[in-house]
Amino acid sequence: MKTSNPLNYKKMDQQLYKKINNILGWLTFGFATMIFMMTIEPTVSFWDCGERISCAFKLQVMHPPGAPLYQMIARVFSLLSFGDNSMAAYWINAMSAVMGGLCVMFIFWTINMLGRKIVNLSGEFTTSKAVAVFGAGLVGALTLTFSDSFWFTAVEAEVYVTSLFMTAFVFWVILKWESSFYNEKDNLKWVVLISFVVGLSIGVHMLNLLAIPAIAFVYYFKKYKPTAWGIVAAGLIAFGILGFVQGVFIPYVVKLDWLFERFFVNSVGMPFHSGTIIYLILIVLIFAFGLYFTQKHKRIVANTILLCFMFITIGYTSFFMLIIRSNAHVPINENAPKDALSLEAYLGREQYGSWPLLHGPYYNAPITDATDGNPVYRKDIESGKYIISNERKSTEYVYDPRFTTIFPRMWSSRGIHPMGYESWVQIKGVPIRVERRREPETIIKPTFIENIKFFFRYQVDHMYMRYLMWNFSGRQSDIQSHGSLTRGNWLSLPFIDNLRLGPQKDLPESVTSNPGYSRYFMLPFILGIIGLIYQARKTPGNAFVVFLLFFMTGLAIVIYLNQTPYQPRERDYSYIGSFYAFSIWVGLGVLAISDFLSKYIKTKHLPAAVTAVCLLAVPVVMAKENWNNHDRSNRYFTRDIAANYLNSCAPNAVLFTNGDNDTFPLWYAQEVEGIRTDIKIINMSLVNTDWYIDNMARRKTYEADPLPMSMKPSQYRDGTRDYVFIYSELEGHHDVAKVIDFVASDDPRTKRRLFESDPERYDYFPTRNFSLPVNKEKVLANGTVAPEDADLIIDELKWTITGSGIQKNGLVLLDFLGVNNWERPVYFAITTGNEVYFGLEEYFQLEGMVYRLVPIKTARPDRRDARRLLEGRINTGILYDNFMNKFKWGNINDPRVYANEDIRRLGQASMRSLAHQLAEELVKENKPELAVAVLDKVMEKLPEYNLPYGLEMLNIARAYYLAGAFDKGNAIFSRMLDTADEDLNYFFSFKGKKAALLDDEKYEKLAILQRIAAFTEEFKQEELYYAAEDLFNIYYSMYITKR
Repeated sequence: MKTSNPLNYKKMDQQLYKKINNILGWLTFGFATMIFMMTIEPTVSFWDCGERISCAFKLQVMHPPGAPLYQMIARVFSLLSFGDNSMAAYWINAMSAVMGGLCVMFIFWTINMLGRKIVNLSGEFTTSKAVAVFGAGLVGALTLTFSDSFWFTAVEAEVYVTSLFMTAFVFWVILKWESSFYNEKDNLKWVVLISFVVGLSIGVHMLNLLAIPAIAFVYYFKKYKPTAWGIVAAGLIAFGILGFVQGVFIPYVVKLDWLFERFFVNSVGMPFHSGTIIYLILIVLIFAFGLYFTQKHKRIVANTILLCFMFITIGYTSFFMLIIRSNAHVPINENAPKDALSLEAYLGREQYGSWPLLHGPYYNAPITDATDGNPVYRKDIESGKYIISNERKSTEYVYDPRFTTIFPRMWSSRGIHPMGYESWVQIKGVPIRVERRREPETIIKPTFIENIKFFFRYQVDHMYMRYLMWNFSGRQSDIQSHGSLTRGNWLSLPFIDNLRLGPQKDLPESVTSNPGYSRYFMLPFILGIIGLIYQARKTPGNAFVVFLLFFMTGLAIVIYLNQTPYQPRERDYSYIGSFYAFSIWVGLGVLAISDFLSKYIKTKHLPAAVTAVCLLAVPVVMAKENWNNHDRSNRYFTRDIAANYLNSCAPNAVLFTNGDNDTFPLWYAQEVEGIRTDIKIINMSLVNTDWYIDNMARRKTYEADPLPMSMKPSQYRDGTRDYVFIYSELEGHHDVAKVIDFVASDDPRTKRRLFESDPERYDYFPTRNFSLPVNKEKVLANGTVAPEDADLIIDELKWTITGSGIQKNGLVLLDFLGVNNWERPVYFAITTGNEVYFGLEEYFQLEGMVYRLVPIKTARPDRRDARRLLEGRINTGILYDNFMNKFKWGNINDPRVYANEDIRRLGQASMRSLAHQLAEELVKENKPELAVAVLDKVMEKLPEYNLPYGLEMLNIARAYYLAGAFDKGNAIFSRMLDTADEDLNYFFSFKGKKAALLDDEKYEKLAILQRIAAFTEEFKQEELYYAAEDLFNIYYSMYITKR
């Protein structure tokens, strides 16, 4: 019902409204882009960013399923560096900033369209209402701008903000279609445009597809009068379209290509690629004939559907870039998708495996059988056919049906996942008797209720709701959380947080000084809930559409991913589409407040006043709280640490890495900035695959020679020697080259059965004890061993590999060691982990961010001795030169530079540990001045205000003592005593069950006090000793009493 206009508000001119709307939209774009450009990282970041930049800069092939469109756009941005390769990363990061600005612009226009539908319900569209709509758009857009997860993705080279831009664009387009439905004859062109963008988005990230249900319901609500059954039918159709596009169209466009190729090559006898050519011609003909037929017979709906799928297909063709570049043999060529066969495997993400969704086993389900998987084919040049290279016999496990369930959430038996399930849910379960290895055993099967508890406690609450509240309520810290009360939680209001997280009064400096500590006092969240309720009451159809977008890009992803505990990093970036939708409600909350107050305050300036207050209370507060932990300007740590890895190596070295953060930044350093391209980087995770060995390890890259190996491709291809079990039948140690010859042999006499009843015979290692001869003259001549260490050289390396077998990466490493025969320097990154050292640690020499394999035996450190965190002996001359002269530090000593948790962890665990171990070795060599210089260097470059003191600082202080610099050691211990006292005082203020949850934190701080007491007593620093001893006794008695 229309209302009167008692204040004679002026009716808003439509053309003026559109003009102002467009101007404000572009201003929000400019403002947001400016903010992001001010805070982007000027170079590479950790995690996938190094890979993204490297592959975009030279159009290489990144990990499946790829992002070819993203790469091509990023390549264009990189050209703005105008030949200065050190600036390429900056401009690729700037692409994210621009895409983030576009997201902000489109959410502004989206909120305005949705808001205008609401205000139009109450009469004519006046200037006052226009101000309210514009205010809602500004508050919502700026809330998104300064939200935690969105800002994080908008300042680094990642695909997520570009994917969100495409989601924001298609959502705006469907609303634009809705608004022009009765005004334009050709309104279906908007639907075709959406299809094209959806197709393009596949070349960035498939998250954009999750907008399809929301788009479908906008169409339904506009075209039809809503009814209960109509909504159900529309839902089935909407999710059917999503399922068809994601589960049928996208995969089967490539699968059919492979089936055509295999048929025409294997069955018809035509040359390679003929099936693909015929398939592509057929697709063109189908679309051409279909469009001609439907247009001729005026089948508008059929014509539109055909156009939509044609434009999705056109967008999808960005993946041709990967095939072209893979065939160019680029240095980074992951999975090598050169043809229909390899592209089908690439897009299917086969190397990542699968996980259960609707039905599957619990994590402790016994395996009762195994069935055959889909065979793997390879191109056989000699026969001119595709032949089976891996039959995948018995690769699909069958589980005891008593241990399966619908909607399995606790499903993974890998590593520490079972322990993680049991930490989140107290599993009492149901005891079930089973037989394993012919022995009876009782297994506790989780109940379905416990399964659902894990779903809500971990997957929904911890891995989604926590992130939602980070963005709109507040954040405790930037430290990754696995459920601790003191790390990575969301914050709200103190009285609520007291109940959830324990005392919030007198918080210690270790909490409040964390850059991620941000309080918004729940204001954005409350405003968003107000906006949700308001929209649901005023325009329920539109509210449902926004809710669908919110749900599909949030909780639906949670359900689909079925995440396991102990994720390697926080995953909030996956849900920025959901946070985008919630920001729409934040904006509409401004309308709600304005509408509510207008009943009591009769002034045309009310909307402007409400907007101003909401701007100050929400986006301004968010900007203030989030700036310090989102400003990455002037930070070069990731690039510099990558250079430190590489510059720690001798020329023409082979460097073995393992994880994302000790591989991708190094790829960036070599591929983009050309740093130490003489080094061959071998990732031990990827070298488990034949494509990596063939296309990246055994090819020359720049000045780096290929990895020498004796095995031929047929001996390590997929399905061949993927895992070789160890059956120790030989005594003593054996030459590694001869053992590899035995394992790689196809002679039936080198195979054995796993069990007597097993009909199959398998490759095996006849020993777990290996040896590698040493040519003393060679290792001295090529610099492997320094002349002063000549008398330490041993005749041969002897080592033992534990476990029941060796994966392909170990096979490749052992083969390389035997073939290399000390020709090329061999290094391992210090951050890779013992699982890829394969028992060689006794022959490591610490030379920087790497261990060098040397023919000198050194006793391994006692793991109970926290003074030696790193492996190997130390050549002080090499390590000192690298540490003092070659290492770069990425501006982390600048208090304005943000050191996030990844940087802090690496600086604390690796860089500081390097410093104290080098210093202690220098003291042993009677060089205390050099030891103090090393310690002073690390204290200067990694200061406490950016890298808080941790356990590693105990050893730094002790090293100062050893070098005679007691004042400097005392200053560190004194500071650590104060921090431990403050933290323990806070921890012991917790009551009840929450107190018990902090036992680990209390124990760590007590251990620090105990160690300080021990060290100060050892070096006769009595004042500090008594202070530490007194604090320890006080808090230890409390610890014992309250347990």
